[in-house]
Amino acid sequence: MPIEAQKNIVHAATLIADADALIVTAGAGMGVDSGLPDFRGNEGFWKAYPALGNARINFTSIASPSAFAANPTLAWGFYGHRLALYRRTVPHHGFALLKHWGEKMKHGVSVFTSNVDGQFQIAGFNPARINECHGSIHHLQCMEPCSGEIWSADDFDPIVDEDACLLRNDAPLCRQCGGMARPNVLMFGDWNWIPSRQEAQAGRQAKWLSGVKNPVVIELGAGTAIPTVRHFSENVIRKLSGHLVRINLREPDVPNRHDVGLAMGALEGLNAIASALSAEWRV
Repeated sequence: MPIEAQKNIVHAATLIADADALIVTAGAGMGVDSGLPDFRGNEGFWKAYPALGNARINFTSIASPSAFAANPTLAWGFYGHRLALYRRTVPHHGFALLKHWGEKMKHGVSVFTSNVDGQFQIAGFNPARINECHGSIHHLQCMEPCSGEIWSADDFDPIVDEDACLLRNDAPLCRQCGGMARPNVLMFGDWNWIPSRQEAQAGRQAKWLSGVKNPVVIELGAGTAIPTVRHFSENVIRKLSGHLVRINLREPDVPNRHDVGLAMGALEGLNAIASALSAEWRV
C-alpha cells in the first residue's frame, strides 16, 4: 500500500478515536460487499435484471409510480424481488465495526442513508437513530394515496418469476381503500410518496445532532450522481466543525485537508481503519 494511503488510514483512525459521536452516512456502495447489486449505469442494472435489460427498461423507468400504473405486475416483480433479496441478505462485517465504534463514543452513533434496504436495522443499529432519506422498501403505502397511513410490509411475501421479473402472487393492498399498495420509497418522478415516517426520523436525528460537539462522519459508497448523502455529510461537518472520512472507490475527494478520502470499497476501507485502531476498538 502506498505510504500516503497508509497515512490517510492512520489519520482516519485518529479522527474516530478522538470523536464524541459517529455519524454514518451511506449510499448504494455500502451494500455491494454484502452481495447486493450495483445499479450504477444501465449495464450494471441490466446484469442484475436481465428481463428489464431485454426490454431496454432502465432503473429510473421501473423505479417510478408510472411503472406501477402501466404494468403493476412488472413493477412489483422488480420491487418484490428486491424486498425478498434484502430480507435474506446478511450485512457485511463493516456494519459490525461501525456499530462497535459508535457504541464506544459518548453520544453513540446515528445513521443517514439513501438506501431503502433496511440493512442497518438488520445489522442491529438502533432504529430510532436511523434516517432513511428515501424511505424503506420494508414499509408500504397506498398508491393513490387515499390516506397518510404507512405500514409494515412484513405480511407480504412476494413470489417473483425472476427470469421475467414478474410478480406471480397478489400484490399487497391498501388497508384503507383496498386499492393496490406500493413501497414507501421515494421513486423517480414521485409526487405521491408519503414522507411522514422519514420526516420523523429526520426530526429525531436533528435533535440528537444538537447535543454533539466533536463528531466524525464516516461516509460509505455515496457518489455524486445523486449527491444527497454527500451533501448531508458535508453540511454536518461544516455546521458542527466535525471531520469526514469518505470511503469511495471512485470518488474519494474530500472538502478540506483535515478530512480523509480513501479510494476503497466500504468493507476494505473499514477493515483498513480497524487495523490501525488500538485493540480496544476492534471487534
